[in-house]
Parts: sequence; C-alpha cells; structure tokens
Amino acid sequence: MLAKYNLKMPHSVFSGEDALENICGILEENQVKHLAVFTDQGIRGAGLLEAPMARVEESGVDTVILDDLPAEPTYAEAQKLVDQCKACGADFIMAVGGGSVMDTAKLAGVLLDGSSTVHDLLEALGRAKKCCPTLMIPTTAGTGSEATPNAIVAVPEQELKVGIVSDAMIADNVLLDPLMIKNLPRKIAAATGVDALAHAIECYTSNKANPISDTFALEALDMILNNILPACDSADAVSQKSAMQLASFYAGVAITASGTTAVHALSYPLGGKYHIAHGVSNAILLAPVMRFNAPACPERFAAAYDRCVHGEKTCVTQEEKTEFMLRWLEKIVRHLEIPTSLSAFGVPASDLETLVAAGMQVTRLLNNNLRPVTADDARALYRRIL
Repeated sequence: MLAKYNLKMPHSVFSGEDALENICGILEENQVKHLAVFTDQGIRGAGLLEAPMARVEESGVDTVILDDLPAEPTYAEAQKLVDQCKACGADFIMAVGGGSVMDTAKLAGVLLDGSSTVHDLLEALGRAKKCCPTLMIPTTAGTGSEATPNAIVAVPEQELKVGIVSDAMIADNVLLDPLMIKNLPRKIAAATGVDALAHAIECYTSNKANPISDTFALEALDMILNNILPACDSADAVSQKSAMQLASFYAGVAITASGTTAVHALSYPLGGKYHIAHGVSNAILLAPVMRFNAPACPERFAAAYDRCVHGEKTCVTQEEKTEFMLRWLEKIVRHLEIPTSLSAFGVPASDLETLVAAGMQVTRLLNNNLRPVTADDARALYRRIL
C-alpha cells in the first residue's frame, strides 16, 4: 500500500434524478458561447441525446454536435473529432456517451490550442494542458471515464490499445442522471458493468492501493456486486441501475487514486488486435487474473468478503473468503452470458505468442499488479482463455 497518496477528481458532480437540470446552470457559470457536443451515432439513434439537448437549447448557446466516432476509436479517429471541435471554435465541451465518447472529449479538452496531437500524447504525456472546460454525461454504468484522467485509443500499428493518462484530462463537471441509462440494452449494461467491477477490485488489490482509493474501491465493489445482476436483467430495476451508475463513478475515482492492474493490461491486445469490446475483454480475464493474484493478497479478498457479503456470512478463514469472492466473480460473468473464451471471437491458438508479446508491453498497468506477471505467467493466463 502506498505511503503517500492524493485524490484528484472532477470539480463538480451532480447525481440523481433530474441531474440534467443542471446543464443550463453549468453553461451559464462558464459563460459558454460556443458549445461542442461529443457523442456518437448510436447515442443519437437511441434518442439519448434528446434530453440533454433540450436543456442546451433552453440556454440559447451556439452548439455543434460531433458524432462521427466509432465505438473503439484509433488515435487518428479521435484526432479527427478534435480537429472538428477546433474548427468550430468551441469554448466548452459536453460529452454524452460511453467511454470512447468521453475519452475523445477529454482529449479535445487538452488539445484545442493546437500545440499537440493525440499521437503526440502517446509519446509525451506532459504536453497535455487543459485548454477547454468539459462536462461529462455518461450513458453507461461502467467505464468510469467521467471520473478518470485516462483516455484509451487504439494504436493499429501496434495492434494494441493504449491509455493516455494526464491529470489535465480530469473532467470539470459530471452529471449522473439515471434517465441516461434507464433503457441500456442488457448486453451493453453487462459489459460496461463488469468493466466497473474490474476497476473496483483491481484498484483495491493494486500495488498503488491506499486509504483514499480503498474508500472508493470498496464502496464501488459492494454496490456493483450487489446490484449488477438485477440492474442488467430488469428494465424496471431503477434503484439498482442508479446504484451501478454511482458505483461506476466511484470506481473511476479509485482508478485516479490507485490504478488498474493485469486484467486491463492483458485485455488491451484483445481490443487492439481483435476489436473485442473493452468490457468484454476485461470480463474474460477478470476471474483468471484474480485467481492468479489471490495468493499475493488473501487479506484483501477476505476484507472484501466481509464488506460485500450481506446477511449471514458462512466463510471463516481467509482461504474460504477468497474462494467465495472468486466464485462470485465467475458467477456474475456466467449469469450475464459474457463469453469466457477467446474462441467465441475467432482468436486462434496460434496467436498465443503475439498476445503475450503485446500484453507484456503494458508495463504501466502490469507494474501495479501485486503479484509480478512474467511472460510465462501471461502465457498461462492467455492459454487458459483461448
């Protein structure tokens, strides 16, 4: 556990029913004249942009909507939207969408002065400087991007996803309105929800864990474990969906204060090379990596059991509590019908060494793992899910 630590998070967070009503006030407070709204065509097609835009229209602010963004953008595709935002003269950015939308909006918030590009930030993070205030409105309960300093982009030439991390990308404002996730399709709710689950448990078992990150990670873990299944299964589970939305934010804060580990590190090649959705990649690796890590932190799994299991607790020893938690993770992924094998995505066993080589490049996250991950370890983990 870190002896020195800090907490950095969005300046203002509005959560709960009718949180969208704060849009006009935020725009007025920032004296916005030209607003750029980042979203994607799926969000527009689902009608999720309508409620936020109704509030924007009330403000009378000049607005441009930028929606030409794929689900898993490359750095060049993200740069395209940054350039469009720059061209429209935006002095404020609002993002309505999932992780890719918010990540791209955060990149724009530090690149609008034209001094750097997305590609530049892949090699020199220090070039990121806040130059435009931002407002994040997530439409999933999972990525936590609204709280983090991270932006994930695909790097095709490396067949890898890469995280750009800078405190300058932390959002200025966040709105968590349950209206935005009320009708989230089960498949998306499941993948993003397990992504948030991975954030929480990885941050809690990270080399960088500390009292601040533990506060948010444990609360997020408790809320997710006890709400994710009804939130995904029932359209009417409004309270559970709201809990997932807040838990996703908490898990994002935990990332900022701590950091994810080998689950995310080894999942990046799955998205970069095979275009498997980020949440699904993490779901495939979650239980295997946590089983690998368990011998290095049984006391952490035991503490998570004590916190997250409500009602009668039948496990006594650290070993029993750890096994219960690991099986709980496996049960959730299985119930949500997320594939646990890469064969479902046509990944051949012959690609094993390519995966190992790519996964071992993600040292930023592998270094966070409490149990060191060697190439042989990565090979065994990938072989288990092939």
